[in-house]
Amino acid sequence: MTHSLRRQLAGLVLPLAIALTLPLRMAHGQDMLDAKSAVHIRDQYMADLDSMHVKIIALANAIPAEKYEWRPAPGVRSIAEAFMHIVHEWYVYVPQSVGGTSSVEFGTPREAQARLEKITTKSDVIDQLAKSWSHAKAQVGAVDAAHLTGKYKPWDTTIDRAALGMAGDLHEHLGQLIAYARMNGVKPPWTK
Repeated sequence: MTHSLRRQLAGLVLPLAIALTLPLRMAHGQDMLDAKSAVHIRDQYMADLDSMHVKIIALANAIPAEKYEWRPAPGVRSIAEAFMHIVHEWYVYVPQSVGGTSSVEFGTPREAQARLEKITTKSDVIDQLAKSWSHAKAQVGAVDAAHLTGKYKPWDTTIDRAALGMAGDLHEHLGQLIAYARMNGVKPPWTK
């Protein structure tokens, strides 16, 4: 290979290498949000959580106490268990989704889930919904925006991914409770 040909090839390799790696660098750069964008996402996440909270509490109050043990089939969560699953997520996973602190009231996340599942009366479920919501809301509201600009612990993800994932899961449980309510003749209070 002649010196001239090597120079021509070298002149092609560098631009080609840059062109091939640029999309990867841009994609990686898109994972990083500035503080203003992170705060906007956190605030929208909180607004979505708040609207779900209102509906979950409305359903908890509308469903008769005697129906809290009802389940659509053996091995499927009862109404009380579905509400308490949300309580667990508000105590543990919503705070973690923004790098906040899980409630230690019931022990480790696994211990908490086991203890919370034993709560089945309507008044106790509603009480735990209120307490867990207060904890979740305080944790999401207190997070420092600078903490949300990249990947953070414990989920090693970004605020947009954490918020979409956690909100999506909670919307699924809200839908489950809407179906449970309707199967028991309870119309969701916010519907016409």
